[in-house]
Amino acid sequence: MHEIDLEKSQRGVARWTILRALDAGRPHPVNEDTLLRVLHDIEIPYSMNQLRRDLDYLECCTLVEVSGRKDSPLWMAKLSRHGIDVVEYTVACDAGISRPPKY
Repeated sequence: MHEIDLEKSQRGVARWTILRALDAGRPHPVNEDTLLRVLHDIEIPYSMNQLRRDLDYLECCTLVEVSGRKDSPLWMAKLSRHGIDVVEYTVACDAGISRPPKY
């Protein structure tokens, strides 16, 4: 049970990190290699498959827009309007994303 909580916490932190990285890349899309490097730099051991699952999840939450799924070997992602609002703390954050409290 403890491992499941650790994995859940790691996913939440990874999702928030992905959103912050996409915010730093605005207004341009960010490719998945760059996102994976950011996650590894902060010592979140993520695979490409895990990253793609989280991008898909964030897209279902209408926080990101993903392109390149069918016509490119690399996915690209950018924040949606709602995703920008979440990163800027102007709206509530969905469960599943470990956004730290705003100070």
